[in-house]
Amino acid sequence: MMSEPSGGVGKQQLQDFLRAADRGGLTLDDRRLLVQQALLLIEQNYVHLPLKAAMHAVNPVQRLRLLALRLSRQTPATMGPEWRFHAELSEIFHSVRDLHTNYVLPQPYAGKIAYLPYLIEEYYEGGERHYVVTRTVEGYSAPGFGPGVEVTHWNGVPIDRAVDVNAARFAGGNPAARHARGLQSMTIRPLRLHVPPDEAWVVLTYAGDDGISRELRESWRVTENQPSFVDADRLSVAAVAQGLDLGADEIGRALKTLYVPEAVTPHETLGGAELAGPPAEQDGVVPTSMPGFFKARSVTTRSGTFGHIRVFSFNVNDPDAFVREFVRLIGLLPQSGLIVDVRGNGGGHIYASEFLLQTLTPRPIVPEPTQFVTTALNLRICAQHREDPTGQIDLGPWFPSMEQALETGAVYSGSFPITPAGGANALGQQYHGPVVLVTNALCYSATDIFAGGFQDHRIGEILGTDDNTGAGGANVWTHSLLKLLLELPSPLRDSPYRTLPGEAGMRVAIRRSLRTHDLAGTPVEDLGVVPGHRHMMTRRDVMEDNPDLLARAGELLAARPVRRLDVQRTADGLALHTRLVDRADVYLDGRPSVSADVTGETTTLRVPGVASAHVVRVEGFAGGDLVAARTIVHP
Repeated sequence: MMSEPSGGVGKQQLQDFLRAADRGGLTLDDRRLLVQQALLLIEQNYVHLPLKAAMHAVNPVQRLRLLALRLSRQTPATMGPEWRFHAELSEIFHSVRDLHTNYVLPQPYAGKIAYLPYLIEEYYEGGERHYVVTRTVEGYSAPGFGPGVEVTHWNGVPIDRAVDVNAARFAGGNPAARHARGLQSMTIRPLRLHVPPDEAWVVLTYAGDDGISRELRESWRVTENQPSFVDADRLSVAAVAQGLDLGADEIGRALKTLYVPEAVTPHETLGGAELAGPPAEQDGVVPTSMPGFFKARSVTTRSGTFGHIRVFSFNVNDPDAFVREFVRLIGLLPQSGLIVDVRGNGGGHIYASEFLLQTLTPRPIVPEPTQFVTTALNLRICAQHREDPTGQIDLGPWFPSMEQALETGAVYSGSFPITPAGGANALGQQYHGPVVLVTNALCYSATDIFAGGFQDHRIGEILGTDDNTGAGGANVWTHSLLKLLLELPSPLRDSPYRTLPGEAGMRVAIRRSLRTHDLAGTPVEDLGVVPGHRHMMTRRDVMEDNPDLLARAGELLAARPVRRLDVQRTADGLALHTRLVDRADVYLDGRPSVSADVTGETTTLRVPGVASAHVVRVEGFAGGDLVAARTIVHP
């Protein structure tokens, strides 16, 4: 039987939107310009081109040349419909399976999302995948339909096969990432990055608790999405240091708009990061000034009570404020163990992701180094910005190796970090209990970098709900930013970048990131971060806020020691409150001062010069291993 829905929040039917959009706004010359600029980015700027050609047997450069040739033979009277041009150019970008490298569709697609008024998620039972509706938009209803119904078919196709077919159409560097994005895009698509769905409506076959099979026909709808806080086209540190899956970021904002409107905020922070509040009670949520970025609470599992903090995005303008709020929140959570949950986080500001690592470990953080591909155009960009009078972009470290590559024929430049090492170690460890990181295949870019740093610095266990992360290992720049970089501080003659028509855009992976420590030199792109532990999501997880996932994380936390290292200044020294620490070394402004054995939970040390020191760092050891640290900065 076919059920007819009622309610819903759709502002426009997809077919009505497309009827207006298909009138077209791009001339033949506009299309030729777009292809020429795409060829420029892929051939001269794209850092992963050698890797993608080898791993995926693709040749986007040749495909763009062929498209340019066909356009050169067309006339305004013989050129095809605009939607077909958008589809082909998008397909070429998607062929490299890189969510950093995109064709961003022009108006009227920009700022719009297409969606169905329900979400579908997957879980496992007996080793088999199942698909279930987990949410519907407010006001939407249909007979026998709602959260909890099992989905069996999509337009008559078995749902598992339909997801795989859909996954093949979208970028993803590994099978887990493609599958996750294939499922996500079944019900929500940002139109600025994906051509609209082919179908005007979807027939969903599902079964409720009564076991009766029903069908629901629902039209795709189009509405406005919330804007990003970060303007990636303007020269700023946030734009230059961006590592972002734009599609995931768009979908994250769309999900808040449709399903969690209370988390939608007009500003990056609300009322500052210094909210007053008591420590979280059992299963209590801690209020945050950044609800679009964090959700912090205590959770009780069979292994104990722990802190759980979701980090939804790193896409901020102010990474320092971001880290301060994270530190404030984890300080109000149980100190017996912390679950840092970055599932679905598409990345953002690379500084924000790597600044966060120091708060969870006593070890010094080594930011991931990055490389340019050596081309004449990238050399011009590095030469233009080898000095940094503005404090916004400094490409000086990469310039000598880029110049030398003209002689040596090196494919890549030297490798240097984007994140300043000083900022990555300024605060030091803030949480001394054990930490578990929870990931999935939708973690991308700056979140891949965060997960890689977490693993490389041996901060704690990684628990994945997929076989690996999304594997986005790069810094991404927009076409508009690249154009601007050759215009500042003074315009460079013969810049090849041209203004794109119709508010279209393009993005390209410009610097690739490499792992550190034991995996030093290994690229993140397409490989991602493999978790040490795998959890198959259960029906209870997707329907009841992850109780089985959190229970598994709790087991991992309970198996690790809970340490403590609190430090207070006294008149002539330091008072230490410790647990599972047997030695303390004190440094004043980076210079060694005192080393002492610790025998009880409270130790008083006389430290000459501590009163006048600007930075006091105490390192705690157990059996000769560095296990805890505390840094105190005097204002």
